[in-house]
Amino acid sequence: MPSKYLVVGNWKMHPATVDEAKVIAKKSRLIAGKLVRTEVVACPPFAFIPASVSRTQAENFSIGAQSVSGDEGGAHTGEVGAAMLKSLGVSYVIAGHSEQRAAGDTDEMISRRIGRALDAGLSVIACVGEKVREESGSHFAFIKEQIKNSLANVSEDKRSRIILAYEPVWAIGAQDAMAPEQIYEMSLFVKKAFADAFGPEAGLKVKVLYGGSVNFRNAADIIVRGKVDGLLVGRESVNMPGFSELLKAVDGIGTGQAQTA
Repeated sequence: MPSKYLVVGNWKMHPATVDEAKVIAKKSRLIAGKLVRTEVVACPPFAFIPASVSRTQAENFSIGAQSVSGDEGGAHTGEVGAAMLKSLGVSYVIAGHSEQRAAGDTDEMISRRIGRALDAGLSVIACVGEKVREESGSHFAFIKEQIKNSLANVSEDKRSRIILAYEPVWAIGAQDAMAPEQIYEMSLFVKKAFADAFGPEAGLKVKVLYGGSVNFRNAADIIVRGKVDGLLVGRESVNMPGFSELLKAVDGIGTGQAQTA
């Protein structure tokens, strides 16, 4: 069991206004401050990061970015660099999200994004996951290649700032999340693939999150029975009543207060 669970809220392209973003960030920050066993990372759209950053140190709460440029600077219109994010108070970056992969990001591009983020001192939530789950088991090889290629330029001294998020593409936005038993199988495999790249000790220490149709009803069950270190939450992270209940459920694991299916 990790010292603290990690719940990452990917706001995607929500909400519509900066005032709404301020409210969501403030409420998330206040909830996080009451947690004991859980850390929260809120990842707003780039435009809302400054409004979401707290002026004072917030307990169990950090700001992340949904992506980062693979370039250090220069003539790259529309891109946002890792040093820029760091200067705004960002601590984490999501890289390789399935939506960005679908939009054209290759493992090589993701590797560059990860490298820039790590060089800037940021922690990286590196996403991997299969489009379809094959009975032949070919998805295992697919994920192993994603991990190997996406983390190709990560040096050993920076591997501790890598967090792996397993998000099966077919489960994102689905009515139900992946079965906890399957999540457990995949979390073990993802750790093994990381160990193959960085050594057995690194494989034991790396945190693995699950993402895909996570909500307050299934969050604790996914962690307890799926044996993951936390969650990557999409649409529920901007639904404050639901996200609040989700965080309480996760924080209650091991205390008798968590509800599992």
